[in-house]
Amino acid sequence: MPHSHDNLGIVHNEAESRFQADLDGPIAFLSYRRSGKAINLIHTEVPEGHEGQGIGGSLARAALDHARTANLKVIPSCPFVADYIRSHPEYAGLV
Repeated sequence: MPHSHDNLGIVHNEAESRFQADLDGPIAFLSYRRSGKAINLIHTEVPEGHEGQGIGGSLARAALDHARTANLKVIPSCPFVADYIRSHPEYAGLV
C-alpha cells in the first residue's frame, strides 16, 4: 500500500528555484521561475521507483499553497501541474 507523503518534509529551495523532497537519497522536485508577481511552474520530476506514491501531487500542492500565500499568479507550464489544477479546482483561481 503506498504511504502518504503529506509529511514528506517538502522544502522550498529558493537558491535552486524549486520545491523538493529528499527521498532518502534521490530528490523529487518541482522547478519554477519567478517573474514579477507570477510563478511559472516548469517541471516536476519524481525519481524512478517513487512514481505513483503521491509525491508529485505533494510538490504541486506545496508550490500552489506558496503561490496563494505570496499572492502570485500561477503559470502551469508543467503538464503534471496543469492536470493537478484541473483535478483540484480550489487552485483554479491562481491561474
